[in-house]
Amino acid sequence: MKLPQNRGPVTYMLWADLLAYPSDCPLTATGGSVRQALRTSEDILYDEDLQLALFCLYELHGSGVNGVDDRWEWDPGLLEVRHQIESAFEARLRRGTMELFGPEGQAPRSAEEVADRLSALTAGAKGPTVTDFVGREANTDQVREFLVHRSVRQLKESDPHCWSVPRLTGRPKAALVDLQTDGYGSGQPHRVRAERFAAVMVSLGLDTGFGAYMEWMPALSLAAVNMMSMFGLNRRLRGAAAGQLAIDEIGSLLPHAAYAEGLRRLGLPPVDEVPDVADAAVEQAEVGAVHGWAAGRDLAGGLVEQDPSLADDVFFGAASACLMDQLLGRWQLEAWHAGRSSLRRPLPSAFVPRGGQHGPATEVGLPA
Repeated sequence: MKLPQNRGPVTYMLWADLLAYPSDCPLTATGGSVRQALRTSEDILYDEDLQLALFCLYELHGSGVNGVDDRWEWDPGLLEVRHQIESAFEARLRRGTMELFGPEGQAPRSAEEVADRLSALTAGAKGPTVTDFVGREANTDQVREFLVHRSVRQLKESDPHCWSVPRLTGRPKAALVDLQTDGYGSGQPHRVRAERFAAVMVSLGLDTGFGAYMEWMPALSLAAVNMMSMFGLNRRLRGAAAGQLAIDEIGSLLPHAAYAEGLRRLGLPPVDEVPDVADAAVEQAEVGAVHGWAAGRDLAGGLVEQDPSLADDVFFGAASACLMDQLLGRWQLEAWHAGRSSLRRPLPSAFVPRGGQHGPATEVGLPA
């Protein structure tokens, strides 16, 4: 991924350090700028500077950042900088989930009870959702923005959850591996979920290169991905990682159905190996309905049955996913109802892929 433009003093100082060799930088100035930013930030979930810094720090454990030496990944000073930001981030999520859902109450005693309680979380959302709007009202430009908000998360597929595999055993581990196997296409590259999402992006003239829209992504969109990375990278949060993945699988049916409705309403053309991109969204919804119960019962529920002390973290992860979905959805709807872009700035005109391939392409006009 290309190193994005800095968004404030933290990323300004951090980028300068990352472009040097680890042994040459004590990170004193960067650490000071982080502490100052944490003292003055009104809300870390909406803080462009801190969320971008955390995203790029996490990406050092993933696909990497162009021009940044890989030895930075485990640099002790850099890990301390990351720890400062993610500690404040985790505390904000815990506070937000408590305000939204209240205390969890008596811990569930069976895997089935865990699955039922997770399903109740997804059913508790009230009011119109962003996927409802996409299905019934959104114009083409708004659907393009919707895809961009989700692009970094969807194009990574479930990579952050892979860190949980060696931390689980037995039934939860088998459930996680099964979910991951399907997400990565079960040995069939054309069925990889990220590739199918990319095909939908191509149909709307969007660039599918990872991080292609970093300059457009607001803090909330980055925070939704940072949440997944934080849960996946920290062994102590393995329960939260299981809860977050389970709630995503449980809640995927209705959003994908609405999403498919919007794609059909806009009359998207056939794309690559996907005969009908709307049909691809419907199929993902149907698969999600099956996986949702398995994720809730066998992954999250199985983990709680194995270790009841992880129940609170399982529901913290699930509630955090619900919180971020609600906040990001509200952000997009408020912008669209006000007649403005929900991104940091409006998208450029559509890109038409050269030869039908994913990636950068020539610019053309896009009908409204």
